[in-house]
Amino acid sequence: MSTQPAPAPLLIACALGIERLALRRRAREPDRHGAGGPVTVLRTGMGPRAAERSVTGALAGPAFAGAAVLASGFCAGLAPGMHPGDLVVAEETRDPRGSVGCVGTDLLVKELARILPGRTVHTGPLTGSDHVVRGQERAGLLSTGAIAVDMESAATLLSAVRAGERPVAAVRVVVDAPEHELVRIGTVRGGISAFRVLRSVLPAFYEWHRSLLLPRR
Repeated sequence: MSTQPAPAPLLIACALGIERLALRRRAREPDRHGAGGPVTVLRTGMGPRAAERSVTGALAGPAFAGAAVLASGFCAGLAPGMHPGDLVVAEETRDPRGSVGCVGTDLLVKELARILPGRTVHTGPLTGSDHVVRGQERAGLLSTGAIAVDMESAATLLSAVRAGERPVAAVRVVVDAPEHELVRIGTVRGGISAFRVLRSVLPAFYEWHRSLLLPRR
């Protein structure tokens, strides 16, 4: 009988049903690397309050003791030249309540580049908002140093670290950008492109999670 503790689980948090559909399709498939522990895709609902409530509630349960948390889904790019389908790996998430540093960003960038060759991967701060960002508001957020914005990542990661010490990260797919504003997801080419990219990212998340469980030298 093994006396080793069970591997820590991975909680992947997203807001929208379409994001969960993309992530869960691959979550059901066997992973050749081994995910290292149980993987759950949690749909939090839209907005920072919903994300905080959902993540805090999930992490209060024994099933997610010590869980690593990764925020994922779609985001709005802030910098000129970004395109739908580009990837954003956050170095930190931030909102008015504070910032949270992300773990293992270099590995995530490497794995995403491997599984999605030709896709641009951006790194930098990911900022939070309580509403959909449009037009000139992008420029104001860009001036703070942020490269992308969404409504849930900052709240997700802040809730996660407040619930206990754990590794956290955020990976988002750009669904609209300054030159490519999206009115409705899934109705234009940019939305379809972003969905296809999000459907492919899970193996990188598995590798990130597995690397957290390896002994440190």
